[in-house]
Amino acid sequence: MEKKILISPSILSGDFVNMEKSVRLLSDWNADLVHCDVMDGVYVPNITFGMPMIRAIRKITDLPLDVHLMITKPEKYVEEFADAGADIITFHPEASENALETIKLIKSKGKKAGIVINAKVDIKPYLYLIDYIDMILIMSVNAGYGGQKFIPESLEKVKIAKEYIEKNKLNVDIEIDGGINEDNVSLVKNAGVNVIVAGSAVYKSSDPKKTIEILKK
Repeated sequence: MEKKILISPSILSGDFVNMEKSVRLLSDWNADLVHCDVMDGVYVPNITFGMPMIRAIRKITDLPLDVHLMITKPEKYVEEFADAGADIITFHPEASENALETIKLIKSKGKKAGIVINAKVDIKPYLYLIDYIDMILIMSVNAGYGGQKFIPESLEKVKIAKEYIEKNKLNVDIEIDGGINEDNVSLVKNAGVNVIVAGSAVYKSSDPKKTIEILKK
C-alpha cells in the first residue's frame, strides 16, 4: 500500500526572531510535522538549539515534532528530548555508542525512533537497525547547514532502504532531508520516500501553502 506523503518543514529555515510565528504558520500551510534540527557543534560544525526550544515549540503547536539529533552520544539526551515534547527522535547511529540501545531508550519513552544516514555514510552496515525503528532518514546534503544543494546519489540509499523494508515486510517511513524542492521532489517520491523535509523551499516560497501542496502531490 502506498504511504501518504508527509511534509516536515525545517524550522532551521524559519525566522529565529519570530520563531513562534514560523511554527504556528505551519498548521495554516497544511504541513504534517515540524522538523527540528538539533546540532551540537561536535558531530556537525554548526550549533542550533536544544531542549528549551523543543519545550517552547511543543507549547504552541499540535503538529508532531520530528526531532533530528545531529549530536554525539545521543543516548545521553534522548530522554530529555522526549520529555521536552519530541514525538519522533532520529539520530546518527555512528554517533552513538550503542545504536540499538539508543533506539530502545527512545521507544521506552513512548516515542517513535529513527536512524539517520548522512550523505557520506554507507547505509549497508546499518540496515539491520531498520527492523527496530519507525523511520529512516536519508540525508541528501551533508548534515550541519540548511540551504545546501541536493545530492542525487542519496536516491540510491533510499532505494536500498525501500528494498529492505519491502523484503522484510516492515512498516517504516522513509524520510529525506536536504535540498528538496518542486523541481526534484518527484525523483525522491519515485525512489520510495514518503516523508519530505523542506526548509528553504517552504519558508522562502512566495506561497508556502501552495509549495507544500505541490510537494505532497
